[in-house]
Amino acid sequence: MESLVYAGAFDCFTELHRAQYFHTEPNDNMNGLERIIKYGQVYQTQSQNTSNTLFGDLSESMEIQTPKLPDCEPWPLVIHLDNEKEVTGIFISGHPLDDYRFEMEHYGISKIGFVNGFKDDKEKVNSNATFKIMGLVSDAQHRVAKSGNKFGSFVIEDYSGKLELVLFSEDYLKHSAILQLGATVYITGFFKQRFNGDFDFKISSICLAESVKKNFTKRLSLQLPATDITEDMIAFVQQNLKNNKGPSTLNFMIRDEDEDIAVELLTNGKGFEMNNELIQFLSDKENWKVKVEYN
Repeated sequence: MESLVYAGAFDCFTELHRAQYFHTEPNDNMNGLERIIKYGQVYQTQSQNTSNTLFGDLSESMEIQTPKLPDCEPWPLVIHLDNEKEVTGIFISGHPLDDYRFEMEHYGISKIGFVNGFKDDKEKVNSNATFKIMGLVSDAQHRVAKSGNKFGSFVIEDYSGKLELVLFSEDYLKHSAILQLGATVYITGFFKQRFNGDFDFKISSICLAESVKKNFTKRLSLQLPATDITEDMIAFVQQNLKNNKGPSTLNFMIRDEDEDIAVELLTNGKGFEMNNELIQFLSDKENWKVKVEYN
């Protein structure tokens, strides 16, 4: 019963965005969520008292006023996600990287947790290994030193961990325009030793994650059983290639398991551009083997 009463109280607040629940006005000691909880407690008490009276029509005259929460700016995406993960341990609203699972699986991208582990291995970190990472810019601090030179500190985050970057001088001027709070980026880089013996991650190149499939796909190879060749499949591929012309090559390897025969098919001089529709089409093809050759 108690949970149902509270549910009835909270039904009044369907138009609020999440930041309003935690916003506190100046010179106030109660945020939006605390106001709603207080309202719910009074609502519950009143409902119980009304149910015990012979005069049910008194409920209208005893009705309490629904609190109006002051408006405020919605949370930026990174704050929204951080608060979700802190409270629940997961990203309820979905992580921005969810849209780039294909790229993270097929373009040689390393998990940030692995990159951090590499840095901590003193025997390996001296190598000239190059890493590709993809992540959300969850913190971006753009600053000016006493000398007047601009610099910045940034945090790049994926599902496995966070990588901290500090950029000075030319590196900052070259890369800071993309390293904006909330951006999803693709970075290639390496570890460079500082004068004190520690290692910093140095950026070789950077771009927005959304451009990876378009700019770095050299060839897409698909291996599939002959039984999956249907009219709908052929029609989709033909239309997709027609709508997305580009420099990438498409290669089919079709296998007939019963006859133990394999046939290879190549696009005949007509390139295509990797696109979200094709990625979505491939996402549920459990019997297909997908390989991407990338620059």
